[in-house]
Amino acid sequence: MKKVLLICTFLISTIAFAQENSETSFWDEVRFGGGFGLGFGNNSTTIAISPTAIYDFNSQFSMGLSLGYQYAKRGDFKNNVFSTSILSLYSPIQEIQLSAEFEQLFVNQSFQGVDDSFSYPALYVGAGYRVGRNISIGFRYDLLFDKNRSIYASAISPVFRVFF
Repeated sequence: MKKVLLICTFLISTIAFAQENSETSFWDEVRFGGGFGLGFGNNSTTIAISPTAIYDFNSQFSMGLSLGYQYAKRGDFKNNVFSTSILSLYSPIQEIQLSAEFEQLFVNQSFQGVDDSFSYPALYVGAGYRVGRNISIGFRYDLLFDKNRSIYASAISPVFRVFF
């Protein structure tokens, strides 16, 4: 964990000094977006929200932070997940977006009256197709996936990003 934080700190400090245009203000290069999800089915409900803010260092590289919350209920099972993450996006060409994201998830779950709380990390690498500057769709893979701890069924998940 300390190595991941050290690498992230190094990358942020290195890139912070590599800005192309120093005449723009910090907030001119910040974009906001995130995700929202609703799912309803036979005796199940899922609600998710994850606001994200990214800073565009240049036309190819962005980095940002995200917070998340997910609620899931199916029968006697109930799950509340809070998360925080650091995200980096790189576009070698206009149409392709590569991503890396470190996420820490904090899980509170209940099943048939038995409560459990735990946390676990996820480290995603992904690739997607980018439409303009603000929209991308693709897939990501969790390099730290553990089927016994993860709240997800698979290490692979779809990604749809929108920023304004």
